[in-house]
Amino acid sequence: MVVIIDPQNSGISGNMMVGALASLGVDHEDIISVMEHYASHFGDVKVEISQVKKSGISATYADVNCRDKEPVTYMELLNGFDSINHPDVGPEVTGFVKKVFKTLAEAESKVHGTTMEKVHFHEVGAADAVADVVGAAYSFFKLGLNKQKVYGMPVALGGGRIKSMHGVLSVPAPATLEILRNVPTFGGPVEQELATPTGAALLVNMVDEFCKFYPMVTDKTVVYGAGKYELSIPNVLRIITGDSHVPMDKVYILETNLDNVTGEVLGHTFDRLMEKGARDVTIIPTLTKKNRPGHLLRVITKPEDSDAIAEAIIRETGTLGVRFLPYSHRSTVSREIVPVEVDVNGMKKSIRIKVGLIGEDIVSSKTEYEDAKEVSIETGIPVKDIMAMAEDAFKKFKS
Repeated sequence: MVVIIDPQNSGISGNMMVGALASLGVDHEDIISVMEHYASHFGDVKVEISQVKKSGISATYADVNCRDKEPVTYMELLNGFDSINHPDVGPEVTGFVKKVFKTLAEAESKVHGTTMEKVHFHEVGAADAVADVVGAAYSFFKLGLNKQKVYGMPVALGGGRIKSMHGVLSVPAPATLEILRNVPTFGGPVEQELATPTGAALLVNMVDEFCKFYPMVTDKTVVYGAGKYELSIPNVLRIITGDSHVPMDKVYILETNLDNVTGEVLGHTFDRLMEKGARDVTIIPTLTKKNRPGHLLRVITKPEDSDAIAEAIIRETGTLGVRFLPYSHRSTVSREIVPVEVDVNGMKKSIRIKVGLIGEDIVSSKTEYEDAKEVSIETGIPVKDIMAMAEDAFKKFKS
């Protein structure tokens, strides 16, 4: 199973995460019990979970009403949390909760130029944050999502201004922006704070990989967690779970236009890029500026190889720039090399077949050209006929 957390519509907050996870099948009374048990040590708290509609979309709303007893520092919160026990909350959950609060404290300390030990949870509210973080963590582990691949989509931040303990701030709040500094985000689509520090901290600790496009998922379950605002757009956080039988990997696409490079240089560049680790190289005839005939050189490469590949393109072709199209997601199949024995005019020849697999199912097979070429040269039989013989031998082999 894979999990997709999608805050593209209306951002993310702690109670939206709780609501969405509750919709996936966690007993609501159990979630409320855990949230109120932990949060009551830091303030007065009452939690209700109900079904609501946001712009016509049915969603689960976790209504958390809290009033802090007094301002709490990060260290006081950790020390207080260590003294609390609940029969349904194990060490994995408490460890995750501490990671989330560390993320919050690190962001607040950096923004305000202080140490983590001196950070006070003014903006998020200690009791409110504890309720949201514990409720989300409990639900996340109860559902076993910690053992699944979790993808995150770009985060809608909102816009406008908000009032804080430090005066009027622009949206997103500085702590939110700090937490999401390595996460794809965008402003809007309304003048409202959509992504909160607590929601952002939960997101970055739950997600294994952020992407801009949905991965391939089948047998989907779609749920929504509601936010407290009534907006001109559906104020919901979407979570999708499903199966992904096709593995995904992450690649860069590098491109450059070439209009003054000979065919010999293009051929040599092709070979050099493959030697450098390119996954695929394509050269496409095109028209460049001033209607000059040229070529589009496009290379697929692993992220870790992209800098070396880009340098090789520049050195081999003399181009002045290479475009990076980062983190394109590519569906891939498992690959195996299967040798088959082929009868070629009474001679037994071993030829390799490249096989594509989804699970145990064979979805493609292709004769290795270099093997077929070698046998063709040796026997004088056209290479296309050798490849056909190999394919026939493989069909008999797999049957």
